[in-house]
Amino acid sequence: MPTLAFQMPDRGGGPTGPRIRVGRPSRRVRTLLMTLGVLAVLGMVFTMFAGFWTDWLWYRSVDYSSVFTTTLSTKIGLFFVFGLLMAVSVGFNIWLAHRLRPPLSAMSMEQQNLDRYRMGIAPYKKWLLLGITALVGLIAGASASSQWRTWLMWVNGVSFGQKDPQFKLDVSFYAFDLPWYRFLLGFGFAAAILGLIAAALTHYLYGGLRVTSPGARATAAATGHLSVLLGIFVALKAVAYWLDRYGLAVKSSDFKATDSWTGLRYVDANAYLPAKTILFCIAVICALLFFATLWRRTWQLPVIGFGLMVLSAILIGGLYPAIVQKFQVQPNEQAKEAPYVEKNLAATREAYGIDDSQVTEYPGIAETKDQAKLRDDVANAASIRIMDPNIVSPTFQQLQQIRNYYAFPTNLDVDRYAKDGKEQDTVIGLRELNYAGIPKRNWINDHFRYTHGYGVVAAEGTSADSGGRPAFTESDLPSKGDLGTYEQRVYYGERTTTYSIVGGPQKEIDYSDDSGEKTYSYKGDSGVNLDNPVNRAAYAVAFGEPQILYSGAIGEGSRILYNRTPKERVEAIAPWLTIDGDAYPAVVEGRIQWIVDAYTTTNGYPYASRTTLGDTTADSLTATNDQRAVVAQQNQVNYIRNSVKATVDAYSGEVKLYQWDTQDPVLKTWMKAFPDTVEPRSEISQDLMDHLRYPQDLFKVQRELLTRYHVKDANTFLSGSEVWQVPDDPTNKTGETVPPYYLSMKMPDQSEQVFSLTTTFTPNGRDNLSAFMAVNADPGTQDYGKIRILKLPTSTTVSGPKQVQSQFNSQQDIAETIRLLRGGDSEVEYGNLLTVPLDGGLLYVEPVYVRGGGLKYPLLRKVLVTYGGQTAFEDTLEQALDKVFGGEGTPVEPPADEGEDEGTTPPPPSTQQPSTVQEALNDAQKAFEAGQEALKNNDWEAYGRAQKDLEDALRRAEDAQSGGAGGARSSPRATPSASPGSNS
Repeated sequence: MPTLAFQMPDRGGGPTGPRIRVGRPSRRVRTLLMTLGVLAVLGMVFTMFAGFWTDWLWYRSVDYSSVFTTTLSTKIGLFFVFGLLMAVSVGFNIWLAHRLRPPLSAMSMEQQNLDRYRMGIAPYKKWLLLGITALVGLIAGASASSQWRTWLMWVNGVSFGQKDPQFKLDVSFYAFDLPWYRFLLGFGFAAAILGLIAAALTHYLYGGLRVTSPGARATAAATGHLSVLLGIFVALKAVAYWLDRYGLAVKSSDFKATDSWTGLRYVDANAYLPAKTILFCIAVICALLFFATLWRRTWQLPVIGFGLMVLSAILIGGLYPAIVQKFQVQPNEQAKEAPYVEKNLAATREAYGIDDSQVTEYPGIAETKDQAKLRDDVANAASIRIMDPNIVSPTFQQLQQIRNYYAFPTNLDVDRYAKDGKEQDTVIGLRELNYAGIPKRNWINDHFRYTHGYGVVAAEGTSADSGGRPAFTESDLPSKGDLGTYEQRVYYGERTTTYSIVGGPQKEIDYSDDSGEKTYSYKGDSGVNLDNPVNRAAYAVAFGEPQILYSGAIGEGSRILYNRTPKERVEAIAPWLTIDGDAYPAVVEGRIQWIVDAYTTTNGYPYASRTTLGDTTADSLTATNDQRAVVAQQNQVNYIRNSVKATVDAYSGEVKLYQWDTQDPVLKTWMKAFPDTVEPRSEISQDLMDHLRYPQDLFKVQRELLTRYHVKDANTFLSGSEVWQVPDDPTNKTGETVPPYYLSMKMPDQSEQVFSLTTTFTPNGRDNLSAFMAVNADPGTQDYGKIRILKLPTSTTVSGPKQVQSQFNSQQDIAETIRLLRGGDSEVEYGNLLTVPLDGGLLYVEPVYVRGGGLKYPLLRKVLVTYGGQTAFEDTLEQALDKVFGGEGTPVEPPADEGEDEGTTPPPPSTQQPSTVQEALNDAQKAFEAGQEALKNNDWEAYGRAQKDLEDALRRAEDAQSGGAGGARSSPRATPSASPGSNS
């Protein structure tokens, strides 16, 4: 056995003995194999070429080829530069370690075993070196090419004109410079580690390092080489410590006052910051000790230094901050953290554009007792939209689909159009192509015959016809109505997700009317021309459709249209933008234009708390329609601006980007990187300006931040007493937050109605209303983008959306009516619950739709209205308002006092005649709560007593209101009790 260990490897080529002669393949077989190999290589090359070529053709077809070339050249440049650097770094260290190898000695078992490997790779050393360096170069280059955005932002970055409060550096350093420096640092670490590993393995293979051999474990040359590499690694660690100091300004951490805290806190400024500085100095000294081994040829001092650095990192960088937090901060956290909270408050409000939001105290209770005046004021307060765009799409579908191969989006849009010289809120949708409705599915029909939708369908947002159907202002096929003459064909839309080939010998189906089917041939210059056989072959490969190559339906003039959804086109043309989830159509200057809001974002604004776009912009609509989700380039951000308004022509597919925020430094940076891609704001026509609006996703981000950052006082922020929440949508069961609603309305400090985007807030963990928020969404007004918040007093309990919905459902007569509406196979659907400030109080309006009989599409049947303790459930909005403000509405029970301990049964109401209506209503409230508590406990006797007390209290309230005239009257309709069988 021992002799086997020292036996040199047999280089004879294999075992001895009889040899089996294997005949060489014939020339024909070899030619065939070579031909197949060449074809396979050519196929792979052409497949890669097809992807590149079709991308280039598409960008050229939309006149944004500069985006393609800039992005591609940047990626290629980063790939080769950093791939080459990594390859040279690793290859040089392997070459140097081989060059510094000692004379070979076979005196030990270890070296005898390694000699086999040395001799085995000797003939292939150059190829092996090239292979290793090429592999690490490819991996490093591919990783670096993904940092093209980081590179372009660093090289083109412009100043923010604002400095962070800690280091007094411009915000651009954190947004543009620091990410690039961190990438370089990470690349340096990777190069040092890979070089160290490659050098150590080479030294070991060639005897420079020994594990079991007697004597020194490393030669002097190997010691010096590896020490330099370790010194480089430690020097990079020193740079990392120095950058970590600035990183504290954009570091996220958990903090009890907020879910996501960014910036320095007391422990960061007074413990981590000095610790990082000390560790930087220690790392520099340690690196110098490693470099000194070139002369000292010993590991003793560098190893000691490295050990001290690790120990210091544990003690200074970990233990010391924990001690400061425990014994200095926690005993007096409010005072210690307040100065840093103030910085976070200011930075967060600035970064999200909420620093100018106006918070006004609002009573929440009507100030005027004149019901007639209040009724007149409703029309001035808001144009109340009873056509819910998220409910009536099936109604549009059934009444205006015309053909099965057309369809409307699940959620329609709200816009403004003038009628009789007056602007009104309008629900609008496009009759887009519905591939599922094509009568006979085949390749020709799917891609040549059925290519486009046709026409706009619009309806008044504030009214319905006598049958509960939308009052259409634009309808039929071809569409006609108030919008005048425009190009009605829709080749680009939200539902158009596949390619079409148009303009060639194959005619398209345009639309059908009483005279039969109309045909059409595309006249636009959109898409890519397929006259060229190379283009046809490229698209046949790229799309996996070989028919494109040989189909006779493709000929002179044929063009292929793809990337056809508005968000998809804008994202491809401007890959540095984040796209709003809701693109909406508008008829502008005789064309249907899709309007797309786009954002510039960064994750590097110092002290500004981060938010997750995917979570913040989610609501009950995105839960049921994933097409409304935001298209984010980076999901975690702490700065956002609606810097670009984009349009996509529904016929030609032409995309235009307009600079909207002229002060945004992030947009200016990208405009430097991609010149001539964004047009100035002055190029926006007045007709287009009339249809622009404040974007929903930005509003949702801002309202989520304002749940905490509406306060400006650090102590109030730290106490958490003023934290709000966005309520869940009470009209459906998704469990997601209520979406914001567009409607024309007037806030208390405004002189007239403006198109607005609104939402409500409730206290954290409670359902009563804490605030109402609206933003001016009309760019044609002076204070566009102005956020107004009406803050309700904490001493007054005002019902929130969930409570209002619950009150609607618990009204005995309303519940009975709804039960009747649900009779047979009908379904009841609740529309958007709109909130409108009115004379110090809040008016709630909710349309109720019914899908009945065989129709199966929603029709407006009832309108719920509540204001000042009165509620009405009538056939029309006018009737409901008349009833509420005519004093005939059903009294609404006030919400339960949520400060009251659960499980406590209130005392029975007083049986004495009250002196005021309010006292009687208070007694009614107590009786109602007693009844609810009895229901929870299944105590039917107590429930019966509570119901009698409730009726008695309401009777006394009526008597008190009428001055006692008429005696005691009972009004079963007005009883807000919840019977055991009702929905309470």
